[in-house]
Amino acid sequence: MAGRRQVLFIQGGGAGVHDDWDRALSESLRRELGDGYEVRYPRMPDEGNPTYATWSPAIRREVAALDDGSVVVGHSVGATILVHTLADRPPRRHLAAIVLLAAPFVGPGGWPSDEFEMPDDLGERLPSGVPVHVFHGLEDDTAPPAHADLYARAIPHARLHRLPGRDHQLGDDLAEVAAVLTLLDPCTP
Repeated sequence: MAGRRQVLFIQGGGAGVHDDWDRALSESLRRELGDGYEVRYPRMPDEGNPTYATWSPAIRREVAALDDGSVVVGHSVGATILVHTLADRPPRRHLAAIVLLAAPFVGPGGWPSDEFEMPDDLGERLPSGVPVHVFHGLEDDTAPPAHADLYARAIPHARLHRLPGRDHQLGDDLAEVAAVLTLLDPCTP
């Protein structure tokens, strides 16, 4: 349907996460956004072993297939790889927003990685003028809530949304995310 804003939802990592865990998040977002949005939820390759080397090319292909004015959303390690992919090689598509959900921060103060570390100038490397929203549950025992603060420092223009009582799966409720997305500039078909 013409005029529907596309939303790309990148799953988190782990065996069975696409079907058993993050599907509930993508369905919550689809339900909360309604008919004016098309939520795409691709399965990432080798989901049980998420790496930048395997997921980044898949994310680039998915972003390249979007319309201008689309939104990209990533959950958990999917968000970490998504934001690093966008910083490493900004897309040719104009994005309306970047949304990180319960994203582990890779670098000083966060998680170590042999593959990559967030660049010191992460915010400057992201597509210019694109709003970034970081949502994190305050009861997250997988990616500590302090990781959201690390993203806020690395991306000074990011808006941080702390969700009391929410865990790593954010209670399978993305109503707050949908509310933010519906406030973006209207979709241009």
